Amino acid sequence: MSARFQAPRGTFDILPADAVRRAEIERAATEHLGRAGYGRIETPIFEDTELFSRGVGEGTDVVQKEMFSFSDQGGRGLTLRPEGTASVVRAYVEHGMHKLPQPVKLWHLGPFFRHERPQAGRFREFNQMGAEAIGTESPLADAELILLLEGLLRELGVPGVKLRLSSLGTPASRAAYREELLAFLRSRAAELSDDVRERFEANPLRAFDSKDEGTKAVMAEAPLMVDRLDQKDAEHFAEVRSLLDQAGADYELDGTLVRGLDYYTRTVFEFESEALDAQARTIGGGGRYDGLVKALGGPAAAGCGWAAGIERILLALDEPAPEPTADVFVAGPAEQTGRAFALVRELRGAGLRAELDLAGRSIKGQMKQADRVGARRAVILDETGAAEVRDMQTGDQEPLDLSRALEVLSR
Repeated sequence: MSARFQAPRGTFDILPADAVRRAEIERAATEHLGRAGYGRIETPIFEDTELFSRGVGEGTDVVQKEMFSFSDQGGRGLTLRPEGTASVVRAYVEHGMHKLPQPVKLWHLGPFFRHERPQAGRFREFNQMGAEAIGTESPLADAELILLLEGLLRELGVPGVKLRLSSLGTPASRAAYREELLAFLRSRAAELSDDVRERFEANPLRAFDSKDEGTKAVMAEAPLMVDRLDQKDAEHFAEVRSLLDQAGADYELDGTLVRGLDYYTRTVFEFESEALDAQARTIGGGGRYDGLVKALGGPAAAGCGWAAGIERILLALDEPAPEPTADVFVAGPAEQTGRAFALVRELRGAGLRAELDLAGRSIKGQMKQADRVGARRAVILDETGAAEVRDMQTGDQEPLDLSRALEVLSR
C-alpha cells in the first residue's frame, strides 16, 4: 500500500465549506476598511531575512525562535514572513509612497508563518488581516485604527470582545524607565524563568510577555512605563483615550501590555475574546511604530497599525460551516445531456448558481444530488425535452417553457 500523506504539523487544509466563512471575513474587511479609505496591498510571502531581524527585533522570540528561514540557490537569506507590518513598510519605502499625500492607508490579508507549538488557535501557518496608516503622528490615526478593528469584529459578530490599551512611550522617554526596570529585574533575578533571566539585559520589556507563573508573579510588582510617560507621550496617550471615550469605546488600561515586537512606540493595544482559551485569547492587536520606516531605510515617518488572526476569529465565532446551496439543479436522462448543459451555462451566465449531474446518475439519483447541494429548485427534463420545475422545499412541480426558463428561474 502506498504511503498516506498528511498536512505538515501546525498547518491545515481549507475545505470548500470553510472557504465560504473565510470569504465572508475578507468581504467584510474589504468593505469596512474601504469605507475608511484603506487600499489593499499584497506583499511577497517570503522576504529578505534581514527585513525582520532589523524591523521586528533581534531579541524577540519571533526572530530568535519562530522564523522559518532558508538560503536560496544564490546563498541569500530568505524568511517566510512571520508578520505583515515590516513587509508593508518595506513596500512603502521601496515604492516611494512617502511622496504621496500622507498618511498612506493600507490593508492586507494573507498567510504568515511561525514555528510555534501547535494548539487551538495557534498554528505554524496562519492567516491574518491587518491595516496600517503610515506618515502621521496624529492620535487620530491611533483611535481610527482601534475603532476600525473594534467595528469589524462587532460586524462579524465576534463574542466577548475586550480591548486592552497602554502606551510604551518613545525610545528616548523609555531610556530612564529601562534602567529602572533592569534594576528591578536584577534584584529579583532568582525568581525569573531561565529564559527571561538569560535575555532581560538585552530587552527587559520582554519579561512582561513571559508565560512562566513565577515570572508573572514578579512582573505584577514591576514598575510600568505607562506610569512614567514624559509630557509629550502622556499628552498623546490622553488624546487617544479622549477620542475613544468620545466614541463610546470600552477599554481596560493595562500597563503590562508590551506586545511581542520591538518596533512598537507609544500606543499599544490588544483585542481579546472571552470565547477563546486563555492561552490564545488575543484575537488582534497592534500599535504605533514611529521609528520603523527609518529603521528600514526610509525617511522619518511615523506609523500605526494592527493585525487580526482569521483562525482566531473563526474559532471565537464557533459557527458551523454553511451548507452548500444552489439556485437550480438541472436533471434529465442521458439523451438530454446537451440540452441540460446548455441550460446550466445560460443560467450561470445570468448570475445564478446552477449545477447538473456529472456522474451519470439516474433521475432518482440526480434528485438526491439536488438535495445534497441544497438546490432551491430543480429543472427536470424528460426524454422528449419537455421540462418541469420543482420547488425542492415544498415538492410542488409545474411545467416549464424552456424559452422562458431564465425569466422564471430568476424570480
